[in-house]
Amino acid sequence: MLRRLPLVLALVAAPAVALAQDDGDSGGEKAPTNLDGVGRITLQAGYRLTSNSTLYDAWYGARGPGNGLERSAESSGAPLGAATFAYAMSDLVEVGIDLFGTAQSLRLTEPAGDGTTVSRKLSTVAYGLLIGLRFQGVLDVGPHGLVPFAGVLTGPAVVSSTREGSSLQEKVSQAWVGSLGATLRLSANWGLTAEYRFMFLRGPVESPNGETWAGPFSFSSGGSWFALGVTYAFPPDPSRPLSNF
Repeated sequence: MLRRLPLVLALVAAPAVALAQDDGDSGGEKAPTNLDGVGRITLQAGYRLTSNSTLYDAWYGARGPGNGLERSAESSGAPLGAATFAYAMSDLVEVGIDLFGTAQSLRLTEPAGDGTTVSRKLSTVAYGLLIGLRFQGVLDVGPHGLVPFAGVLTGPAVVSSTREGSSLQEKVSQAWVGSLGATLRLSANWGLTAEYRFMFLRGPVESPNGETWAGPFSFSSGGSWFALGVTYAFPPDPSRPLSNF
């Protein structure tokens, strides 16, 4: 999966580069240095690093069904996708709604019931909606400026897991996210955005005897999220002063 990530990010970035070149050739307008009233849509793809060591420690610990069994290899993470719809309330503050989704496959060893052991697949999925604030500015870097930002987001998320041969376990949880990133503006409208997020989000896991575990006996869909995407920015409302440009 990690070896495929550069190709995915290249495919995401290619349209923005081409459109930016077209804008430059046609003498497009200069991107605003005042961000007040600017809206944007950002589409991102990336990878999250989530080892789920807490789940593995609990599963193979003294209280877990895998106690004394050979520990399965841990997954390093999973692919992710996100879409941001945001509006700058002022030159420094942006409000936005983020949609996200991610899925991951884990494996857990457990007793088979006949004195042997079996390694079962645990498929996890998480998706949700985040509302948050980002603080931003404009630096004189690149063709039309660099917009760094930092923010805090929270919102509802559906997290679920299915252990091979068992029923779906699902719950609605509250996701909490810290965000750092920047958009390199290639034209007045198009840019490339790189973003790092640290997310707290956990979901339920069903044990071999049918119990749904909570607390440390759960999986993580959070961790460190790294994403690269394309941003399209909307100019301020026409009623706003043209001095913004």
